[in-house]
Amino acid sequence: MLEIRPATPDEMPELKRIVGLSLHMSSDAFAALQPGMTLCMFEDDRIASIHGSWPLTMRFNGKALPISGVTTVSTNPVDRNRGHLRKIITQHFHELHEQGERPLAVLYASQAIIYQRFGYAVVSTHHRYEIEPRFIQWVEPLVIPGRLREVDPDRDFSLLVDLYRRFREDRTGLLHRGRAMWQAGVLEPPKGADSRQAVVYEENGEPLGYAVYTIGAYESRPPEPGQKVTVHDIVYLTPVAYRAIWNNFAGMQLARHIYWDTVARDDPLPHLILEPRMLRDTSTEGILARIVDLPKTMAGRGYDAEARLRYELIDDLLPWNAGRWETRIEGGDVETVPLASGEPELSMTVNTLAMLIFGQITATEAARAGRIGVYDAAALRRWDDALRTRYAPFCSDHF
Repeated sequence: MLEIRPATPDEMPELKRIVGLSLHMSSDAFAALQPGMTLCMFEDDRIASIHGSWPLTMRFNGKALPISGVTTVSTNPVDRNRGHLRKIITQHFHELHEQGERPLAVLYASQAIIYQRFGYAVVSTHHRYEIEPRFIQWVEPLVIPGRLREVDPDRDFSLLVDLYRRFREDRTGLLHRGRAMWQAGVLEPPKGADSRQAVVYEENGEPLGYAVYTIGAYESRPPEPGQKVTVHDIVYLTPVAYRAIWNNFAGMQLARHIYWDTVARDDPLPHLILEPRMLRDTSTEGILARIVDLPKTMAGRGYDAEARLRYELIDDLLPWNAGRWETRIEGGDVETVPLASGEPELSMTVNTLAMLIFGQITATEAARAGRIGVYDAAALRRWDDALRTRYAPFCSDHF
């Protein structure tokens, strides 16, 4: 007998065992997950597949949008390829739609191929830097009038929170961090003998940015430098604050490399240093997002241009999203209603629309890639302007 329901408190140890077995994760990574946040497939009272979700809030081009932060999606290896995952994911979408509170589901994927077939789309790109301090040299000089000072993340926690809130305000993809998210992410205790440091850049006593990083050691000995610096978070409110933070890393001559694993696509460093190839910049997909409730998702983002967008949306999994729609962005109000008259300008899948509204690609780029059907080519520029985001989409927290 098959049954889909949340796990009970007594079933959580078995749930964590299966997640660890399936995803090769420590149970510490999801210790805060509560039974009510889970949705499991039970087969004869035995857990076969698991789906978890955090109630999160994400910035969406300057607005706060409640989302479902999907996590711990896993299946016991002996129960794979039996359709359990599709049933659980579909039920989660139906529950979100019925509750009407979180119109967007977002996740990090172990493999994007698993989720794109359910209407998720890759909506951000993560970059990774690995640079030697000696290559942090600037194309153009910049006067740094302020100074960096070391802070204690526990004692000065409110200072870091305030800077992060100001930094995230107009961005797309950054999360509203509760204290637990800070402690499990940016301020996670360092491993082994590594040490953590947090510095704040100030001008005339005004904080304008911070960096949190850890310093560890390589096993090898000199003649190569033996330290390894890993960046966990950089927040900056001015270009000068950003430059001051990297000047700090440039001075770490005992470090062999500066690592930063989660970097936004529009990070300025490649445009500032003399030899950008020495960043050893690599990229991979970031977050994936799934539109669950089209009108509420469209109303939940910020816009910087007024427009009327007419389109046909293809959604084979969630029929309430499929059809012909018009999104009206006028006078600060956003309304998405069934298209009553006229013809759509564009046609696209729900995956592609997610990429457009996050600013991962523009409508013009999507048309060039063959991802949308174009009935009115003149509309592409208007779509580009209406859906442009102030910053590239990016999520710096893993959940």
